[in-house]
This record gives sequence, C-alpha cells and structure tokens, in this order.
Amino acid sequence: MNKDDIWRLSATELSTLTRAGDISAETAVQASIDRMNAVNPGLNAVVEDLSAEALIRARDLDKARAAGAAPGPLQGLPVTIKINVDQEGHATSNGVTALKDLIAPADAPVVANLQKAGAVVIGRTNTPEFSFRADTDNPLFGRTHNPWGRHISPGGSSGGAGASVMAGIGSLAHGNDIGGSLRFPAAANGAVTVKPGLGRVPAWNPSQKAERGILAQSMSVQGLITRSAADLHLAMPSLIEPDARDPFHVPLPWRGEALEGQVKVAFTRNCHGYDLHPEVNLALETARDALVDAGYVVEEVEPPNVFEAGRTGYRALMGEVYAMMKQDVDAAGSETVQKIFEVYFQEFPPFAGTELLQMMAKRSHYAREWSLFMQDYPLVLTPFLPQPFFKPDRDTEGAEGVHEVLGCAVYSYAMNYLGLPAGCVPARLAPLPSGPQPINVQVVARRWREDMAVDACIAIEQRVGRLSPHLWDLMG
Repeated sequence: MNKDDIWRLSATELSTLTRAGDISAETAVQASIDRMNAVNPGLNAVVEDLSAEALIRARDLDKARAAGAAPGPLQGLPVTIKINVDQEGHATSNGVTALKDLIAPADAPVVANLQKAGAVVIGRTNTPEFSFRADTDNPLFGRTHNPWGRHISPGGSSGGAGASVMAGIGSLAHGNDIGGSLRFPAAANGAVTVKPGLGRVPAWNPSQKAERGILAQSMSVQGLITRSAADLHLAMPSLIEPDARDPFHVPLPWRGEALEGQVKVAFTRNCHGYDLHPEVNLALETARDALVDAGYVVEEVEPPNVFEAGRTGYRALMGEVYAMMKQDVDAAGSETVQKIFEVYFQEFPPFAGTELLQMMAKRSHYAREWSLFMQDYPLVLTPFLPQPFFKPDRDTEGAEGVHEVLGCAVYSYAMNYLGLPAGCVPARLAPLPSGPQPINVQVVARRWREDMAVDACIAIEQRVGRLSPHLWDLMG
C-alpha cells in the first residue's frame, strides 16, 4: 500500500494491518500526523498537537511487539481526544480561557481504555465553551470549520472531533454527548456515531473539584465518532471496559444475545410541528428501504411521545444547569456564551424547586413507556434534525436561532433523558444549492443494545456508502 493512502483507511481496515504487523504503529501514526499537518490549519479541529509524544508511544508499541507482546485490538490506531476530558499532563480547558491551565493529574477512563487497547493519541480536539453549544467556537482556540465548507457548522459540542475524523485526521475521534454532542457533529460532518446508553462507558475526570449534577451524570455519555459504522464494533468494546472510578458503570458485554426472528423497526417521520425538509424525508426513506432490504421488518408507527419527553428532560437539565452552572458561565464565559445561555433559559424554561424534583422523577415514567414499546420494536428509526444542518453561529441569532438549532432537536436530547442508545448515520448526500451536504438519520435501540443500533447503521451505510471519499474529493 502507498504510504500516502494509509490515512484514508477506516479504523477496521487499518487495525487489520497493524495487528498483523503489515504496517507498524509508527507508520500508521505518522501518516495521520502528516494528514493533520496538511488539513488542520484550514479546519482548526485539533487544537493541541501531540505528534511528538504520539510518535514516541508508537515506537514503544512497535518495540513491545517485536519483543513478543500481543497487539491490542486498537494497535497503533491514531485517535483524538476532546479537550473536556482529562488526559494526564494536558489541560482540560473545556474551551474556557479561565481553565487553560487546568492540567489533568491522570487519564479519564475513556483515555485509559483507548490507550490500553493500543490506540495512540495524536491530538486534542476543539469544543465550545463549557461544551454546551451545538456549534464549535470559543475565545481560547477560535472556530472549528466544517470540512464540507464554511457555510455549514461543524456541530457541537464535539465539533473538533467530527471535523477531524471526517477530514482524515485520526482513525477514531473521542467525543461526549449530554444532549446531542456526539450526534450533532456526526450529522454535520457526515460521520457515524452511537450515543451509548446510561452507564455503558465509564466516565470521570480526575481534575474535577466536585461531582456533577445528577442529571448531568445520567444524561452525559462518552463515545466515539467514526468514518465507518463498522469501526464502532471494533472500538467500542475497548471503550466500555470497566473502571472502578465510575461506580455506576454497567459491565455488560458489547454484543447482546441475538433476537429470535426478524427485528422489528418502528419508523417515524413525525417532526412534532417542525417542517420536515424534503431532503431529510428522502434520507429517512433511503434508511427505511436499506433496513427492509437487510431483513428488518419496518413499520411506520408512532413511538411514545418523544416531544414531551425531550422537552421535559431538557427543561429539567436547564433547571440543574441554572442552579449549579450559571454562576460559572457568568464568571468565566464570554459575552457570546452568556447570551446564548440566556436564550436557552427562554427556549427551555428551567424547572425549579419541587417541580424540578418531580420532573427528574418523571424520567422513569417516560423511560418505562419506551421500554414497553421497545418490547415490540427493539429499534426505532427517526429523523435526527428535521432540516439540513444549520450555518455557523446560528445559535447566536437570538430566540429564532436557538429554536432552529436546539428547539427542534427533540429526537436528540430525549434519548439522553431516557438513557437509550442512539446511532446516527448518514443516509443521504443532499445536492443543496450551497453544495453537497450530509443528511443523517437516527436509530434508537433498546437499553444496553448499542450493538443493534450499530448493526442497523451498517445496513444503512451499505446502501448509501461512506461519505468520506466524496468529502476528500471535494477538499482536493
């Protein structure tokens, strides 16, 4: 293989070669570093370059292998880590200038698990301030650009992760998701992800001074953004390895038991009052047809009220944010992010006091309704957003902007509130007037069955194809 093409390989393809010894870890990592040097200046996706230490680690992996050590499942795979998660010796700035010198004393579980599996961190990726926007810009590192063009936001809060992995920087990109922060960047950049369910991936930042709010703990999850759906089957088993620092981690295997007979999929295009764009409808129909051809039984049927669950959940989260986080945003946030939070509180009026406790408790009611529904329909195919992805800084344009960015995204944050796994996969490359743009759909799975969501994403990807080659042709 031409060494100039190594960065183009999926994580699954590359790991086959590195584990067999056909490509060294150093060669794999150097190819990704070269790609990063070529395209990151125009993207600003990776904001801390770790090339030097990455090459040292890659050489150490090669030496250990030569001495007889067995290769890990992610042997030599170049990966990126988001700047809101602890990596020993590096700042967990979370896009906030006041936190630029908050140096992590140890690795977070996700970083430790990736490295134990043989992955090599080549850089740390950008996030908005406090990782609380669906776009990616901050005063500390500036704006991340979408590789499809600067007319499209890269998404957030894992916008640096989504832009980097789709541009060919690294085989896997770490991200996290409290209301859509894995799925927004996947949708913006035409990548693939699965938002894990509650308790699936161990999480904790050794640098944190206090525990997060209970909704932040139960709605936020760690995950990966990839160029190919199969890469999630490769890498997620390593990510979910137990870590005693997360006492609520659920140590289940990645693969669950096969279900008897054909898997039934509930299919909905209900956008709950928001307009369904024709291109999103075409993406949904393509995904539906792909699943039917793959042997799934797809029925157009309405799941339990996702709008009510989503809005209730996000208003409860805003209640917790108002009580526990607003003071930090006011003290350390930019004027831009402070204004965005003001509009968040208008769009999602925060529950408070007894009502907040009641709405936290009601989470079980909504989760039970979905659990019962998913006895019959283990998967649910939904829109992710009702419209093609929005432009950069749309959420800075007052109530209308926040409404377009987050107000309509009930299928996203409802799944965080419910704690259900949700895959996000491109189902169309839309020929919009501004240029080709990815359109992703969402596949929700039963609790603990991330693997089933990924299987469905693979079936859709087999029909549509990976979007990365189209992107690389566009980038030149």
